[in-house]
Amino acid sequence: MKTKLFLITPPFTQLNTPYPATAYIKGFLNTKNIESVQADLGIEVILKLFSKEGLSSLFTVASSTFKVGKISDNSKRIFALQDEYLKTIDPVIAFLQGKNPTLALQICQEDFLPEASRFAQLEELDWAFGTMGTQDKAKHLATLYLEDISDFIVECVDANFGFSRYAERLGRSANSFDELYEALQQEPTYIDTVLLSILKERIETIQPILFLISVPFPGNLYSAFRSAQWVKKHYPNIKISMGGGFPNTELRSLSDTRVFEFFDFITLDDGEMPIEELIANIENPDYNSYKRTFLLENGKVVYKNNSLKPDYKQSQVGTPDYSDLLLDKYISVIEIVNPMHRMWSDGRWNKLTMAHGCYWGKCTFCDISLDYIKVYEPVAANLLCDRMEEMIAQTGENGFHFVDEAAPPALMRALALEILRRKLAVTWWTNIRFEKSFTKDLCLLLKASGCIAVSGGLEVASDRLLKLIDKGVTVEQVAKVTRNFTEAGVMVHAYLMYGYPTQTIQETVDSLEMVRQLFEVGILQSGFWHQFAMTAHSPVGMYPEKFGVLKETEAIGTFANNDINYTDATGIDHDKFSFGLKKSLFNFMHGICFDYELQDWFEFKIPKTKISPDFIFDALQEEEDFNSKPTAKIVWLGGKPFVEHFTKSKKGNSWEMMTLTFHDKKESFSIQTNKNEGEWLVEMLQKISVSNAKIYNYQEVKADFESHLEDFELFWYSKPIKTLREFGLLVL
Repeated sequence: MKTKLFLITPPFTQLNTPYPATAYIKGFLNTKNIESVQADLGIEVILKLFSKEGLSSLFTVASSTFKVGKISDNSKRIFALQDEYLKTIDPVIAFLQGKNPTLALQICQEDFLPEASRFAQLEELDWAFGTMGTQDKAKHLATLYLEDISDFIVECVDANFGFSRYAERLGRSANSFDELYEALQQEPTYIDTVLLSILKERIETIQPILFLISVPFPGNLYSAFRSAQWVKKHYPNIKISMGGGFPNTELRSLSDTRVFEFFDFITLDDGEMPIEELIANIENPDYNSYKRTFLLENGKVVYKNNSLKPDYKQSQVGTPDYSDLLLDKYISVIEIVNPMHRMWSDGRWNKLTMAHGCYWGKCTFCDISLDYIKVYEPVAANLLCDRMEEMIAQTGENGFHFVDEAAPPALMRALALEILRRKLAVTWWTNIRFEKSFTKDLCLLLKASGCIAVSGGLEVASDRLLKLIDKGVTVEQVAKVTRNFTEAGVMVHAYLMYGYPTQTIQETVDSLEMVRQLFEVGILQSGFWHQFAMTAHSPVGMYPEKFGVLKETEAIGTFANNDINYTDATGIDHDKFSFGLKKSLFNFMHGICFDYELQDWFEFKIPKTKISPDFIFDALQEEEDFNSKPTAKIVWLGGKPFVEHFTKSKKGNSWEMMTLTFHDKKESFSIQTNKNEGEWLVEMLQKISVSNAKIYNYQEVKADFESHLEDFELFWYSKPIKTLREFGLLVL
């Protein structure tokens, strides 16, 4: 029996790059010689909607709404300009796909695109484009143009539409399946019909035995059920399974039997072994061995985890495989001028994981009881580089987003060394914890290997709360790490949090002051405030009494269970801080308004900050230790020097000397040493060059020196070495 699998991500996630779950699974299936086809139906629906033909039928469908309902002036304007939209849509999409770069000049003339309400914000953004080139400005204008059309779709055609989510409201905190079930009994919406027409064509062509739907977010849930519903109705013999981030966090206590009118199976956590067991069950109905799988048995929802087979190690899961996906058709948009969100939505990134789970795994707001965080397993640096090279060959893209919970510093160092040794030209970014291992030299190494940005949780910038969160960092430490990255030329984004249990108004104000100072001294480039949410699988959700909060109910829903409503003993309404925190941050990111009083950001009275105005500045005054540990790795990023000999005379004595001249990408510099030390140095720099497989530590370098010469410390702290330290001699 030939098993063929069809894997999809239902609408909608990102427009610029595929969500990687199906590519990870396809890569694994390749290692087992199991045939599979994958599709990102999100981008396919968007491309069908946002085309001349798609808009034409959209305007036809919308015209019937005009006859019955009250329509806003904005939608009337768009409807009146439909010829302009039909004329421009195909060239604009091609431009955003990177195929039509010269259109940027037209778009920037500002009389090419039809404009509706989204363009009203342009006045405020004019100054932001001082730092943006023509291509970027055009991308932003084209994004506003698409958002205008999106507003029209929401008002006149389908209220649930959104570019990176669909009917998200139905998936958020859906403790009961009732509302979603009811929506699925209605006639398909216009967007549904576009989705189902694509799905029909695919299912007929592929004729899979097993249909796998990955649901990463609440905004994919409704489409996942719509797709499953259609396949169940027309191809009842195809087995359907759901996996991914949403079921992994939300559906762990599922008990509503109606879910299984749509799906045969729902698997939790890592998908490789559960899927392999599903295939075995489909091929042999008597097999009856499942891994972390919900199914319906005798009219009841049962959770089966009776397989004795262990999960696959990270070294065994294969390289993510992006074939079948329309990689040249994704569209890059620039929605807002936030540097990190910009990277998120602009450009194509290959997605990889350095380590499964989180090496820290203690933060009290995080789902640390679940396997995807709890089970920590790093991937060897050479295997990661092999996968990177395979993916570059396959996708033609050399940008990588490592989607780790928090990338381990030691593994980042090993990966950077391996990238440099192989002379790969790659661009990469990832999530980190701001921990003290990120020294100045490590940050320089990461930058040299192609790391352009890191994001990390500063959360609540208050030492008391960081301790309660068990973050394992202090604000002072965060400041030093962000300084090290910034000085190395790596952009830093901070995740910020407000409304953590027991957080006082004073702490919120002090936290904002810390953030203001971090931006003012220039060591943070980007940030985003999130309001604390209590989840069922985090320590706060599991032991609320320890954190001074009360769950509103102990009842467990029959469908989704993750976000928990709670009351905080402080009784503070944290919602009211949202606007002021976000507005101040927007200005700080653009380097302005540091002199405003914190009170100016809020409509209500707040206490004065208790943080000294120079707290961050003072924290950065301490110099980093130059004392090298015996085990510290010594690496030279530069090249071979040109050597010239000369003689130096003084009071009748003469010494043989050497000048070593180095050329790096930007400039040249020279150092002078005596002949013996110079010859040793030239030889040693070759040994410790980053292109060598063997890496020397401080102890070995010292021993090598002392086998020929005397007093290594005196030489190590001398001016020539200090100069080399500025140009790529790293102590890691």
